[in-house]
Amino acid sequence: MSSTTERPASKQARSLSGLLPFLRPYRGRIALALLALLLSAAATLAFPLALRGLIDAGFSAGDPGERLMALREHFLAMFAVGAALGVFSASRFYMVTWLGERVTADLRNAVYKHVLRQSPEFFETTQTGEVLSRITTDTTVVQTVVGSSLSMGLRNTVMGVGALVMLVVTNPYVMGQVLGILVLVVAPALYFGRRVRKLSRASQDRVADTSAIAAEVLNAVTVVQSYTQEAAESRRFAAASEAAFDTARKRTRVRSFLVAFLITAVFGAMLWGLYQGTQAVIAGKISAGHLGQTVVYVTLLVSSVAVLAEVWGDVLRAAGATERLVELMEARSPVADPARPQALTTTQGGSRVEFDAIRFHYPSRPLTAALDGVSLTVQPGETVALVGPSGAGKTTLFQLLLRFYDPQAGQIRLNGVPTQSLSLAQLRANIGLVPQDSVIFSTSALENIRYGRPDASDDEVIAAAKAAFADDFIRALPEGYQSFLGERGVRLSGGQRQRISIARAMLKNPPLLLLDEATSALDAESERVVQAALEAAMQHRTTLVIAHRLATIQKADRIVVLDGGRIVDIGRHDELVARGGLYAKLAAMQFGLETEAAAAS
Repeated sequence: MSSTTERPASKQARSLSGLLPFLRPYRGRIALALLALLLSAAATLAFPLALRGLIDAGFSAGDPGERLMALREHFLAMFAVGAALGVFSASRFYMVTWLGERVTADLRNAVYKHVLRQSPEFFETTQTGEVLSRITTDTTVVQTVVGSSLSMGLRNTVMGVGALVMLVVTNPYVMGQVLGILVLVVAPALYFGRRVRKLSRASQDRVADTSAIAAEVLNAVTVVQSYTQEAAESRRFAAASEAAFDTARKRTRVRSFLVAFLITAVFGAMLWGLYQGTQAVIAGKISAGHLGQTVVYVTLLVSSVAVLAEVWGDVLRAAGATERLVELMEARSPVADPARPQALTTTQGGSRVEFDAIRFHYPSRPLTAALDGVSLTVQPGETVALVGPSGAGKTTLFQLLLRFYDPQAGQIRLNGVPTQSLSLAQLRANIGLVPQDSVIFSTSALENIRYGRPDASDDEVIAAAKAAFADDFIRALPEGYQSFLGERGVRLSGGQRQRISIARAMLKNPPLLLLDEATSALDAESERVVQAALEAAMQHRTTLVIAHRLATIQKADRIVVLDGGRIVDIGRHDELVARGGLYAKLAAMQFGLETEAAAAS
């Protein structure tokens, strides 16, 4: 799903209906808001009636004292109308604003929760920045409509229809002519409305493009600066911003023309009706108060149409934003929980893992097999290392085992149960992962480690940190375990981040441990201590290790050599070296280089 993808017309027709599931839980509040809206509109429509009585009372013949008393009564009636209008308008404003904030929060939470459950395949075709744009910018547009524009639109619709009805009742002949003129306004308004909606959707897409560029570049700002590409990236962002501005300008131009057309046409029609009313007063057919009432109703009708023209533009824009959000919510992960998950029995000393004739290719590379007929059984408590050149399929085996993807052929079993028959939560709860690129969250060191097991006590977190040889450097931080580590752990070195990641996995204490180059970011001294910690962590559990540095896996029970998505050799370190295959070549290169480095030092 990319920002430039065109949606079918049938999808676009859904419009704001995608908000209905989020509005339904608040039916009671919506009813109260509508009641307040109707009452405030009724109070507004009652004002011209009070004004008519006031004018007619002031111009009527009779005793001046009686006229003064009558005027007082009419002024009090007008004040009562104004007070009622104030109370009902305030009630409507509060309830509708609350509803807009509540629905927007629910919508934002629902979209975020849904995106978190998508498999990595989703992010192969959707940029993170675009997702963030939809969660923030698009929901803000929806909030504007639900929390303000929609209420204004309904209120002005009621007032406009009410004013029109009153005008028709009091001046049926004249308003018949006016309505005939207004019918001619509808067709052009619908045409321009469709154009505004399409341009609104395009405008939101262009804004998403800028968010995607910003997210990508800011996450790699050190690389950008090291290659002195600040100016080039600024130009790229400026070009995307200019495209967003250009699309917004087109949308605004069409919307402005729509507003001008509606207001001018309606105002012209109303002036015609008003002209006819003045002629009726001159002819003695209606009173001055009747004319004043007509003037106010005409003003209400014209102002209502003007507001509705503005609101209609907001609604069209929100329709485009809602379509983008619904599109995101309709994305379905190909990896999902089975209808009836099987139970996973745990075994002492680790889990049994079986890869049975696995064939897999990534969705973005359908013609290239990442794994081609891989079969491997790992016994409980066994440590198996996966080695091979880049692209051999090592990390792919981890991703399939965690069910980030499902293989196109073959089956993976954990303790004899197919992983596709297990719930994702149960499967992943039994696996601990230490990735090559350690992920550190923007929180304290204590909470970063506790991420492995949220219910762990502080003492258990500290014990895991000690086991991963992270306790010393954490205590040396300004606030110890409560120290904020910065976004993506920028306050730590690469080796320190890796030890936090190892401590997190050790705290989880799973029966199956996956180590993806877990010591790659460590210096020689740190590698020795962390390697010792990892060896302790490997006890009494099954461990799969991806390693490019062969010196770290010489003690593995078995070493599986992968090349081109296939297993080309299996054995212990000494056996594989003696065979003289791919592993022997890799070992000769690495150990030879290490010997030369040691001699040079």
